[in-house]
Amino acid sequence: MQISPLGLAGAVLATPRRFNDSRGWFMESYRADLVDSWNEGRAFIQDNHVYTAARGTLRGMHFQRDPHAQAKLVRVLRGAIYDVIVDLRPGSPTRGRWIGVELTADSGQNLLAPRGFAHGYLTLVDDCEVFYKVDAPYAPSAEDGLCWNDPALQIDWPWLVEDIQVHPRDLAWPAFV
Repeated sequence: MQISPLGLAGAVLATPRRFNDSRGWFMESYRADLVDSWNEGRAFIQDNHVYTAARGTLRGMHFQRDPHAQAKLVRVLRGAIYDVIVDLRPGSPTRGRWIGVELTADSGQNLLAPRGFAHGYLTLVDDCEVFYKVDAPYAPSAEDGLCWNDPALQIDWPWLVEDIQVHPRDLAWPAFV
């Protein structure tokens, strides 16, 4: 895998090597010995699979508060998304900064969102499937989020804001502080 640091400490984009032949292709999408080393030695323990029917749907910006923080390893199985992570770590020199990357099923790329980051994505096409691993179980009492269009963060979503579909729960998240 080719590993590309994203400018926020711990965040990486991993591009797997694909082996093509007349039948199609093969790739290693996950290897614990490689991936867990990017995640400070923490093993991923749960897989989540999300289907979204309509393009222009935003899911996020979600995270879990300590001590239940989660790192996420995100990959698109079908379609394309614009995936955004925001550094929320106290004391981090990049606190409040965000990175956005386009992930597609065709690329097979994985985005590692470290613990202490908010995560969200916008579907760019209809019928998207997103698969992600987490390194801590879901803890309802630690669930939290950020306002996806907070002016302080200035996330540059590749879609007209008025055309983005957002679940009412995600509309209610507070601004970044």
